[in-house]
Amino acid sequence: MAAPSVGWAGSHAARVAVGNLWCVGRNYLKHAAELDNVIPEQPMIFLKASSSLRPLAAGPLAHTHEEFHHEAELVLLVGSHVPLGGLPRERLLESVRGVGLGLDLTRRGLQNELKQAGHPWLMAKSFAGAAPVSDFVADFDLGAIEFSLSVNGERRQYARVSDMIFDVPTILAYLASSHELLPGDLIFTGTPEGVGPLRKGDRFCLAFERGALGTFEGQL
Repeated sequence: MAAPSVGWAGSHAARVAVGNLWCVGRNYLKHAAELDNVIPEQPMIFLKASSSLRPLAAGPLAHTHEEFHHEAELVLLVGSHVPLGGLPRERLLESVRGVGLGLDLTRRGLQNELKQAGHPWLMAKSFAGAAPVSDFVADFDLGAIEFSLSVNGERRQYARVSDMIFDVPTILAYLASSHELLPGDLIFTGTPEGVGPLRKGDRFCLAFERGALGTFEGQL
């Protein structure tokens, strides 16, 4: 089986091998509120296995009998090494080689059970197919990005990156305070309000509204 990788929208450039899948939780105020979660004082980081990655259109999916929650997110592709301890803010931004859109699929019922029991909730976030991701775009204005998700023709989520609790440089600096960031790492930057059910067979569309170009169709 080929190692996980991502491609470039409208380009035949070589695919990029993927390393870590970093994820940021509760990074939009209204999303935290809709789930009755406490607002974090620093970025809340978790990981998905790289084997969770899949293209939007097709791919392996575990737990197909379950209803998932969709969490639409801006995804960053790290293009250059960020050393432990980080870099100046401007150089941190230069490490982002491309942007894409993805879904952080969540087994919400299981997640709530695990949280109530005080157990880690990795199995609610990391499983085959839990990270559908679009192709990436190399031309973007990070601070201006807006994006949306529609499911079966119904608009479900919309976000402005400027509404993040923790902006991209803050996320990068926080990660680099404990880990090196490596070329090929992906960073899911958090979801806005509007998370909701998604089942196998549902069609969806992730689209950049501003700050980058790209509309990406998929099916679970």
